[in-house]
Amino acid sequence: MSKTTLRKRIALTATTALFAGMLTVASAPVASANHPAVGSDNQALTGTTIGVPSSYLFVATRSNSGAAATVTATNTAVGTIEDAALSKGLLYKDTSSGTAQSATVLAGGTLSLYALVATTIAYSASGGSFSATLADVAAGVSQYSSNNAISIPGGYAQDRGTGTTGTATLWTAPSTVGTYTISMLTGFAQTAATGAYVFPSFTNGLPSTLGAKITVTVVAASGGGAYSAAYSACNTNTATMPSSSTYPSGVDSTGAVADGNPWMIDFNLKDGYQAALDPGNLVATATNGALVNFGATSGMGTTTPTAGTASTDVALQSGANTTLIVTQGTAGAPVTTTVTISYNGTTVCTKTVTIRGKVASLEIGSVGTGSLSSQAGSTIWIEAAAGGVRPAGLFTVLAKDSAGNLVSTPATLGTYSAVASSLTTVVQSVSVVSPSSSVSSSSPDRFNIGTYLCGDTAGSGNVKLKFTTTGTGEAVESPAIAARCASSPYTFTASTDKAAYTQGEIATVTVQFLDSKGNKANSVAAPGASTFTLPMMTAVDYASSATAVTKADGTVTYKFTVGTTGTFSAGTYTGVIAYTGLAASTNATPTYKVSTGGDTTSNSDILKSIVALIASINKQIQALQKLILSRRK
Repeated sequence: MSKTTLRKRIALTATTALFAGMLTVASAPVASANHPAVGSDNQALTGTTIGVPSSYLFVATRSNSGAAATVTATNTAVGTIEDAALSKGLLYKDTSSGTAQSATVLAGGTLSLYALVATTIAYSASGGSFSATLADVAAGVSQYSSNNAISIPGGYAQDRGTGTTGTATLWTAPSTVGTYTISMLTGFAQTAATGAYVFPSFTNGLPSTLGAKITVTVVAASGGGAYSAAYSACNTNTATMPSSSTYPSGVDSTGAVADGNPWMIDFNLKDGYQAALDPGNLVATATNGALVNFGATSGMGTTTPTAGTASTDVALQSGANTTLIVTQGTAGAPVTTTVTISYNGTTVCTKTVTIRGKVASLEIGSVGTGSLSSQAGSTIWIEAAAGGVRPAGLFTVLAKDSAGNLVSTPATLGTYSAVASSLTTVVQSVSVVSPSSSVSSSSPDRFNIGTYLCGDTAGSGNVKLKFTTTGTGEAVESPAIAARCASSPYTFTASTDKAAYTQGEIATVTVQFLDSKGNKANSVAAPGASTFTLPMMTAVDYASSATAVTKADGTVTYKFTVGTTGTFSAGTYTGVIAYTGLAASTNATPTYKVSTGGDTTSNSDILKSIVALIASINKQIQALQKLILSRRK
């Protein structure tokens, strides 16, 4: 049956009634898939990312250089229906596919529509016209209203009750500019007479559920073709190829790139309708000798661009889904470069990135004192030095390139070892027990954790550490490490920094720990829990901890405020400091004086001053008498 015959059989009055009484529909409360942009590949109907069947409607977005839009039969196998779909005159499509879609098309243009459905459907538009393929018309399986504004796919589409199938149609936009709507209605129609659910038709009525809806803006001419910063994107990426379906990702990478690895700059250039730009002159330039090279357009990360050979690269491309690779100009040398990308002379992207160089220096810090006949370190010591949880050790190492950038040195990059000529019988080996794994200036993992082996005799030595890069064999030596070895705390002394304090001052108490032979104790073994009883003083940073260790010189210092809490009385006091875990030690009893800071002169002091003054006057009188007598003679 021909399309013309179908039109004649459908009364205009029935069409009018359908529009008047049957197109008030309920929206289906279901999720739908994201929609590709104009110029991108069509959305496949397979997979789990497209949402619930019958809840979305896709527009063919693939580029079309042909003379007309295309579609397969209105009901066909999934996997082929979207492959054949091509729209014509499509300028813009938003990212949604449910009931709030928007699109822009040229007047007289055609949208190729397709969806995966699990029930009967009907298409309805407020303007324009639907049409089907020759195969669909020849089969006589679809119904159309007299003005082609309603299409009810038939055949297998109406026979389905279970399972899913693909459905497609073409919608041609009016020649009059304006705003129009396209609706996909899903479900079975409910007859007015019996209330039964039946296949939709112009006699039975249309489905009652709104599965998808597109608001289409029809324009007379395209305002596209020119670069739009609002709809274009450009982002840095540390991966060798984009891994996200969103291209670019929309966010610059915060990662770091190690020596020998590239930066990627992913960009997608679009016009005001979010359509890909026509091919144009892409130019990329990099400062400071970095090298650049454009990858292929529309790669979507399927291939990795090869490293460039110059600081400028030129390509005739659209800039759609394109990656620029940025590499070092000199192997092993760090570089910070500003990369500028232009399209037909317009700057579209500027990014500054850093590629770190090879290890050029080793910075040693927080060197503790080791324990005799051991290379054990202290977790407490290292965590205080690194600012976070790290393994036990005796010192930290920061590896840096020639520009001062932090360099992570995992075991795959190289190895740490002692400079053999610097070892002694006191310090017999030096090693890194935990390499760094971060280049963040605030991460505890930026530190390599080192330790050294002490002999059985207390003492010190200046030893060196070196890092050897596996790939090149290059070795970098550290400055000398002033390593010291001693036994555990055995006795202690304590002293205040002043003999007298004024109320409100800060007092510092230093506790010095010695080993059994009088050497300053190591910073591996903890002295144990303690108690501080200091009258008229309140602790600022003291906390009794059985696991706290000393500084590298065997000391611990604490601060106290003088007379700031409780009742204050000026006078001389003796405190008591005890470390109960050190059996060989006696308590320390520092003595100090506190005052209010005003005039503290006593009557006794005044009397002494008067006596001294009288004595001084008597001496002066005696001297004057001797002088007078000598002149009379």
